[in-house]
Amino acid sequence: MAESGEKGDPSGSSDVPTLVDHLFRRKAGQMVAALTRFFGPENIHLAEDVVQDTLLKALRKWSYLGIPDNPEGWLFKTAKNHALDILRREKRFRGKLELILADHDRENSLDPVPVFDDPLNDNELTLIFICCHPVINRESQVALALKMVGGFGKSEIAGAFLIKEKTVAQRLVRAKKKLRESQVSFKMPGPKELAYRVDAVLEVILLIFNEGYSATTGDSLIRQDLCGEAIRLATMLTSRPVGDLPKAHALLALLHFQNSRSEARVDTMGNLLLLSEQDRSQWDQKSLEQGCYHLKQAMRGEKLSQYHLMAGIAASHASAENFEGTNWHDILFYYNQLSEINRSPVLALNRIVALGMINGPGVALSELEKLSGEESLQNYYLLPATKGEMNLRDGNATEAKRNFELAYSLATNSAEKRFLKKRIGQC
Repeated sequence: MAESGEKGDPSGSSDVPTLVDHLFRRKAGQMVAALTRFFGPENIHLAEDVVQDTLLKALRKWSYLGIPDNPEGWLFKTAKNHALDILRREKRFRGKLELILADHDRENSLDPVPVFDDPLNDNELTLIFICCHPVINRESQVALALKMVGGFGKSEIAGAFLIKEKTVAQRLVRAKKKLRESQVSFKMPGPKELAYRVDAVLEVILLIFNEGYSATTGDSLIRQDLCGEAIRLATMLTSRPVGDLPKAHALLALLHFQNSRSEARVDTMGNLLLLSEQDRSQWDQKSLEQGCYHLKQAMRGEKLSQYHLMAGIAASHASAENFEGTNWHDILFYYNQLSEINRSPVLALNRIVALGMINGPGVALSELEKLSGEESLQNYYLLPATKGEMNLRDGNATEAKRNFELAYSLATNSAEKRFLKKRIGQC
C-alpha cells in the first residue's frame, strides 16, 4: 500500500519516471517557494535540497508501492516532513520551530505561518524577489530565480542566456558562495529594495514565459504550464503597488499577445507552423483583449522600456488581418528602437527578419552573414534556420538545405527538429 495512508496502484509503476519528471517540471518551483515561505527565506537552500530529495524518494517508493491517489499532496507533505526532521536537529531554529509546529496539524498543507512579512502574498513571486539579491550580479540573480522558482535545469538556463551549461553551473555556484560569504539574510526586502529589484524580476518572468513558448527540449513545442505561470506572476505583480508600473504592464501585454497564438502555432499532430501558416481565427481573443488592456495601462508613463517596444511588435502582428497585411515597417521601426536599448543578438536576428520582409532576402542574408560572428549564436539553431528561409526566398535551394541541416543538428526540441526535417525535404 502507498505511504501515509494513501492508496496506490502498483500496476502503474512503469509510469512513475514520466510522472515524477512531469511533477518536477510543474511543481518543483512551487514546492521550493512554499517551503521557503513556510520555514523562512534563510532556509531557501534547505528547501531546494529537500525538494530534490523528495522527488528522488518518489521515484524509488512509487515504483514498488504504487503511485499515490494524490501524488502532488504526497510530494508536498513528504517534503515538509523531511524539512522538519532536519530543522529539529538544528539549535538555531528551535525558537521558530515551535511556531511552525503549532501549525503542523494541517497535514496536507504548506500554508505559511507568519515567519516573515510578505506584502506580495504569493510564494513564487516572493521567492523571485528574494533570489534577486543585490549582493550578486544581475545574471546570477536571474539564473538563481529561474532554477529555484521556474524549476529550470542547467540546459534551460543555458538556452535562456545563450551560454554553455558549464557556465551556468559556475554562475550558480559563485552566486551561492557570494551569498554565504557576504552573510546576507534571505529576508523579504522592504518597499524601496523591492522597487530596486523589479527589473530583474521582470526579466525572470519573461524568461519563464519564453521557455514555455518555445521549449528547449522535449516532444512539445509549447509548455503551457510555464506560459500560464509567467502570466500569473506578471498579473500578480501588476496588481501590487511595487509592480503597478508601465513597464510591468507592457511586459504583461507582451505575454498576452504572444500567448494568444499558442494554440495556432502547432497543428493537430503537434507540428510547428510558421506565422504565415497559422489560422488566425484560432488566436485567443480574450488574450488579445488582455494584451490591449495592459498595453493601454503601459502608456501612463513617459519612459519607453524594452517591454513597450516588444509589446508594440507583438501588437502589430496581432492587429494584422492576415500575414500579407503585416505592417513590417512598423515592426522594423520598433526593432530599430529596441536595438538602442537591448543589444541582444537574438533581437538583432529578429530585426533582420523584418528587414528581409521589406527589402528582400538578399539584404537579409547580407546582414545575417555579419551576425554569424556572434559567439553566443554559434549553437543557436534559429540563425542557420533563418538563413535557410531566406535562401529559399532567394531561390537558392542548395544553400537552404545546407543551412537547414545545420539547424537540425543544433535543435534540441523534437517539434523543431520535425519542422526542420520537413524543410530539408522541401529543398
